[in-house]
Amino acid sequence: MWALLVLIGAAAVSAHLQDLAFDGQKVFRVIPQNDEQVEIINSLASNMQVDFWQPDSVTLVRPKMQVDFRVEADKSFEVEDLLKGSGVEYRVLIDNLQAALDAQFDSKVRTARHSYEKYNNWETIAAWTADVAAQNPDLVSRSVIGETYERRPMYLLKVGKSGPNKKAIFMDCGFHAREWISPAFCQWFVKEALETYGKDTVMTKLLNSLDFYILPVVNIDGYIYTWTKDRMWRKTRSKNAGSHCIGTDPNRNFNAGWCTLGASKKPCDSTYCGSAPESEKETKALADFIREHLSTIKAYLTIHSYSQLLLFPYSYTYELPSNYEELNSIARAASKQLASLYNTKYTYGSGAKTIYPAAGGSDDWAYDQGIKYAFTFELRDTGRYGFVLPESQIKPACEETLLAVKYIANYVLEHLY
Repeated sequence: MWALLVLIGAAAVSAHLQDLAFDGQKVFRVIPQNDEQVEIINSLASNMQVDFWQPDSVTLVRPKMQVDFRVEADKSFEVEDLLKGSGVEYRVLIDNLQAALDAQFDSKVRTARHSYEKYNNWETIAAWTADVAAQNPDLVSRSVIGETYERRPMYLLKVGKSGPNKKAIFMDCGFHAREWISPAFCQWFVKEALETYGKDTVMTKLLNSLDFYILPVVNIDGYIYTWTKDRMWRKTRSKNAGSHCIGTDPNRNFNAGWCTLGASKKPCDSTYCGSAPESEKETKALADFIREHLSTIKAYLTIHSYSQLLLFPYSYTYELPSNYEELNSIARAASKQLASLYNTKYTYGSGAKTIYPAAGGSDDWAYDQGIKYAFTFELRDTGRYGFVLPESQIKPACEETLLAVKYIANYVLEHLY
């Protein structure tokens, strides 16, 4: 009993430490007007710990670009003084990150169990994958496609009515650990598929004709770390030889222009590309599964946040894909579908040209494997909350995203190749 109390006490302390970790931290938005102002942001980043939210790295900052970044509490006045003094336009998006983190859990749903309208920790998600497969054997099966660096099984759900020679769509969530709205969407998609099968004509047709492979969380170790130690963690949790810095950016770790534009060779950077393509067990497991099922997988969807974007290849080069017109028109129509519910505006286009170059991404890699329809979603919002989107927005964010995903899936079904 005493040991249990000690454990509970330790958990409470660790939760409390996590609670106070972000007190007074601020998130700034700046729009540098010229190269001089870009240089000011560069020098800021080199002189202190700056966590770039948008874009992912200071190296990507360009004039006229919206730049969101987080700074430690004790540095925030210094940063404001510097920005004011040098005439850089700025505003404070989040005045106290800890308060925003506390406010995240604003869902009216009160339950310790799994909920589609709350952020669920990994233990709860893992148990949910088992339950949802056990309770819906005619529509869902669960398998393990690999394990993470910290030896956790990577669960994959296959959703669809069983039938011969079915083509498939692969969808993953939770590449970047702190993007909590992403895994919430993968869970929501499964819920909607099951609840509306036999009722909604489009969903019924999709599940009868296609299989959906759903990987609810790619970066499980990182996701757990955001619940227990550091809510703002992004990368995997692997050790890097010769460095004290932990982790690789799994979405810079694929063999698609690997480690060229928009990726870093430094293990301490948040966009570190890893020691080699697929050096991460998580990216290798995902890539191996897709390679093994290349003859059936006809579309690849990867869910990230934030920015409200619908992107397609390429991100590792400014060149456009051969079916650019088709991908662009799908993205346009899917964005329109998404906006039809709550009028949420998405920007769409090829990655490098629409936002910034980023090599080694999973969508470019899937496209280069011959999967013609590859899309990256960057879900809500555009920066008011950034990575700390409140739970009260899970439902509307997922409802609208579902419309776009259904549109793309239906298009793929009608244009099988």
